[in-house]
Amino acid sequence: MRFEGKTALVTGAARGQGRSHAVRLAHEGADVAVCDICAHIEWMPHSMGTEEDLDETVRLIEAEGRRALKAVVDVRSSMDLKAFADRAVDELGKLDILCANAGISSNAAPLHEQQENEFDDIIGVNLKGVWLAMKAVVPHMIDRQYGRVVVTGSTASLAGTPMVGPYTAAKHGALGLVRTLALEQGKNGITCNLVAPGPVGSPMLLNEHGYRVFNPENPTKEAAAEVLSKLYPIPRPWVEVDEVSNVVLFLASDDARSITGAVYTVDLGSTVK
Repeated sequence: MRFEGKTALVTGAARGQGRSHAVRLAHEGADVAVCDICAHIEWMPHSMGTEEDLDETVRLIEAEGRRALKAVVDVRSSMDLKAFADRAVDELGKLDILCANAGISSNAAPLHEQQENEFDDIIGVNLKGVWLAMKAVVPHMIDRQYGRVVVTGSTASLAGTPMVGPYTAAKHGALGLVRTLALEQGKNGITCNLVAPGPVGSPMLLNEHGYRVFNPENPTKEAAAEVLSKLYPIPRPWVEVDEVSNVVLFLASDDARSITGAVYTVDLGSTVK
């Protein structure tokens, strides 16, 4: 019960990593405000979370005996995020934890062939959305001289990643925001860290488009898993969402009160040099 008496806000919580983080926080005692765009971005090659998915996240939080607050929020909108953060403070009493998790993937193409509208959306969600979440929540943390900010990055935060240039640029930028906030707000009792997963077994990866990236000739889960398992020191195809949540919850807890500006990889050893 590391989070008994705490409150958290999780973006991109309709499914996947966001849902896992939110439910795990509730399991350990937190009341949780969850949001998601609950809509499909036109060019996305796979499905996105729905309002019904977000309702299921709320149901799972409440099944843990905790309070849940939900809203349909586009993290590219400062108005949406500020309104939701303010509402969370009004209804839940405070905000101790921010999990800036909302993210979308790139279509696979060389950098010079990427489409401008897709680039704008990826930067808007994966980078601007992190900044706007910080802008909406951090002032409430400053008021109380306490806060834990955990940003969902990627191994693409740390190295160039062919064929997903816009995603890589956004995740590099997210790390810059994390390090800057850590330097600025340590004096106010606020830590900020980034978790950097490799491929995660969530709906963003486990779909025909994701499988096709790794095995164009045979876009199936089994074929993609066979390819990916050969790439990492730990011979598994992807990280499970609960393994990422384990690290997110550590960084959001007071066990990590002396850690800030750090990157924690959860990547089967893919970034080991």
